[in-house]
Amino acid sequence: MAHPVINEEECIGCGICVDACAQSVLEVVDGICEAVNEDDCIGCSECMDECPMGAIEVVED
Repeated sequence: MAHPVINEEECIGCGICVDACAQSVLEVVDGICEAVNEDDCIGCSECMDECPMGAIEVVED
């Protein structure tokens, strides 16, 4: 099972990753991206690829 891991120190809360995620896994909460629907992640890595800060890593469990 894949899921995104967000480096909160690097995230600028721009929301680009949220728009890139077709599964609605991510949301910007209090200015920081969070994986709110982690179980819906399909591991496509679009969020990771689109993040301008490199603050997201998609990992396999």
